[in-house]
Amino acid sequence: MTGHDGVPGASGGAMGGRLVLLGNAIVDLVMRVPALPERGGDIVSQDTALTTGGGFNVLTAARRLGLPAVYAGAHGTGPFGDRVRADLAREGIEVPLPPLTEEDTGFCVAFVDGGGERTFATSLGAEARLTEAHATAVLAALRPGDLVQISGYGLAYPVNGPVLASLVARLPEHTRVFLDPGPLADQIPEEVLEPVLARCDWVSCNQREGRLLTGRDDAREAAAALAARLGPRTGVLLRADADGCWLVPPGGEPAHIPGRRVTAVDSNGAGDAHTGAFLALLGHGLDLSSAVRGANAAAAFAVTRHGPATGPTAGELLDFLDGEPLAARLSPAFGR
Repeated sequence: MTGHDGVPGASGGAMGGRLVLLGNAIVDLVMRVPALPERGGDIVSQDTALTTGGGFNVLTAARRLGLPAVYAGAHGTGPFGDRVRADLAREGIEVPLPPLTEEDTGFCVAFVDGGGERTFATSLGAEARLTEAHATAVLAALRPGDLVQISGYGLAYPVNGPVLASLVARLPEHTRVFLDPGPLADQIPEEVLEPVLARCDWVSCNQREGRLLTGRDDAREAAAALAARLGPRTGVLLRADADGCWLVPPGGEPAHIPGRRVTAVDSNGAGDAHTGAFLALLGHGLDLSSAVRGANAAAAFAVTRHGPATGPTAGELLDFLDGEPLAARLSPAFGR
């Protein structure tokens, strides 16, 4: 099967449903610095902001493109938990699980250097305390056609990992499962990672994560090796920043989908914007090629804005595409 622009297997199909995130929404303390200090050194932040981040970035990216979204992760009681819930509510994101009463939500310090690259240090909180009761509640809340997104952060957490692996194995067939292994890809225990990979319909990762999972430095080779590891029913997206991404449709061959050259001011959350847009566009019934190209554009838009949750709205994405053929392909999905 060939879709737009000759991409093999490029028919996404209308999935419908909601984006259900089995991940972690936390608070980010974002510090903009000229460069990371040397070990034992210090540096003055040029700007500091407190925002909600983590899985919130994926949820908002999808929600702003019109896909209903659900945060199905744990959250705590305290100022950070209150902030996360308020921001989720502001974006129209459903929160089905009650807060844990004994602990607050965790936080992350994100350093964004002069080149727009980000470096993290995370303090775990209630989001890392997922229970079997939570898993049972999530399974009961799923609807036909839901898109379930899993974060590698949760899989790497000692408490969450086994619970999530068991939950994923019990997901009904009517759900589509997407994994972003994240920066901790090499720290996920094999007994947790393997059953998740076996159930995934899509895996989306950046070049570093692809290298951790395959040992391949070349982006195309890493995408192909990851697809071979996953098998013919699972697709791969390997994000390559400004170079776009490598797409391996289920059972297909690697195809390079070009990116967009922009002046990046903050790469924090760019991968999340890509993932959220990809899921939203598939959820709207876009063909696979259009969904991937739209995700590339959404990620390019995101890096031109400061902050971790900077995915575009439908109007912003169409304006960003500025009359390109892709805009005409996306417009009907947004009712334009």
